Amino acid sequence: MKKFKIPSIPPTTNKSIRFPNDIIEDVEKAIRGKECTFSAFVIEAVRVALENLEEENQ
Repeated sequence: MKKFKIPSIPPTTNKSIRFPNDIIEDVEKAIRGKECTFSAFVIEAVRVALENLEEENQ
């Protein structure tokens, strides 16, 4: 059985960026009805993009 650990919230920094309106609309449509915030979606997308870049550079 997997041992339960209380999760820690990583430190964050507020970063203000501009998105094209069509991208905002597409993201909001993708997360509508799901338990996901705009920020969480963008963070995951950036993580995947960074992993892809790292794999390409190997």
